[in-house]
Amino acid sequence: MKLLLGTSNKGKVQEISEALASLNLEIVTPLDLGITELPHEHGSTYAENAEQKARFYFEKSGLPTLADDSGVVVDALKNELGIHTRRWGAGPDASDYQWVEFFLERMRDEKNRAAQFLCSLAYIDASGSLHMFEGSCDGTITPELEADYLPGLPISACFKPNGYSKVFSALSVDEKNAVSHRGKALSEFVQYLQGVVH
Repeated sequence: MKLLLGTSNKGKVQEISEALASLNLEIVTPLDLGITELPHEHGSTYAENAEQKARFYFEKSGLPTLADDSGVVVDALKNELGIHTRRWGAGPDASDYQWVEFFLERMRDEKNRAAQFLCSLAYIDASGSLHMFEGSCDGTITPELEADYLPGLPISACFKPNGYSKVFSALSVDEKNAVSHRGKALSEFVQYLQGVVH
């Protein structure tokens, strides 16, 4: 089956592709199909934004489409990030480095460093039906970056999931997929797809 990943975020493409490696899928991106237009995200929840992205790319391609919307909720920054995570702070046009430097500076004097990553996955199947999958992960924000990170996922280098001694981006692929918000949502998606195919 050919599956379109409804994102232009290279880090997300790599993470999702790795999590779906066990399935017999031909994974393509909007860029592979010559789709350069971006969807408008105006939902008030992760689920609404994920659905908007999935429907946009499904309508453009006619292919089964998987899209995610995710973000981080930081206890010390009430109502500041969440669904606006990538557009927050240094702004939507900031580089990964600029974004995460702004974020770490904003967190520098905060005693409460608890945070939670949330992910909603929207899957539009070949018939146009919507299926939703959710995942979350609790952890803490480290004072500085503790590893390299994939393009588009800078906060993964300063988010340490509870029960682990390493930040997200320092974990192995299998470790991260087992604990991360996106990994958990993708695990639900894999189980769903396996049930449909078999």
